[in-house]
Amino acid sequence: MPQTKADLIAQDIASKIKYQQFKGGDRLPSENQLSELYGASRETVRKALQQLTELGLIQKIKGKGSIVLDLSKYSFPVSSITSFAELNQTLGMNAKTKVLTCQQLDDLPPLFKKKFPDQDHQPGFYVERLRLINNDPEVLDCDYLFNPPVTELPKKAVENSIYDFLENILHLEISYATKTITVEKASTELQEKLHLNNDVVLIASHNFLADTTPFQLTLSFHDPKKFKFVDFARRQKIKF
Repeated sequence: MPQTKADLIAQDIASKIKYQQFKGGDRLPSENQLSELYGASRETVRKALQQLTELGLIQKIKGKGSIVLDLSKYSFPVSSITSFAELNQTLGMNAKTKVLTCQQLDDLPPLFKKKFPDQDHQPGFYVERLRLINNDPEVLDCDYLFNPPVTELPKKAVENSIYDFLENILHLEISYATKTITVEKASTELQEKLHLNNDVVLIASHNFLADTTPFQLTLSFHDPKKFKFVDFARRQKIKF
């Protein structure tokens, strides 16, 4: 997956925050200083800082610059569609993926029917992947990709990045998603897979292409002790 200069700058700053070269409450160098440090334009630096803002790593304060936020947990953006591979790359989580299931089905698995009761009968590809961070199981991602528009799904794409395959090989334009976040009691199976004792955070997503075609359902289970979920919102005044 090709990376921009802004991506590389964001990854480097995120790494410095992770290893506490920049600590919570610290102010990052100014945009001019970062431009000089990385040999990049201010516009490129702004794009990198925007990525860090959306990940919940920094807060831009007028007149004070960019302030580093606490990183006691890994931050997952709620309001954007970002693959685990992209987050792993940006946050430097040292994560690995273990593929548990990859099969073609005639209809949704039972758990998906329960969590998405309004979803019609649809053939597709069912994928279950365990995400290990520093060799500990931390996230269980369960995906159901509709066929069509996803007409093929090689094992290599499942092991590396499904979105990279969909966008760059199948040329599908991934656009938006609706997400629901709940905290639930972990089933015995989830407790075993994620080494949990009690609750689990579930992010249920319904993902769409730019032409509004639904292409994916996702159930992503996280250990609530290891992750925080961040959103990026702007105040919009409504005139009466």
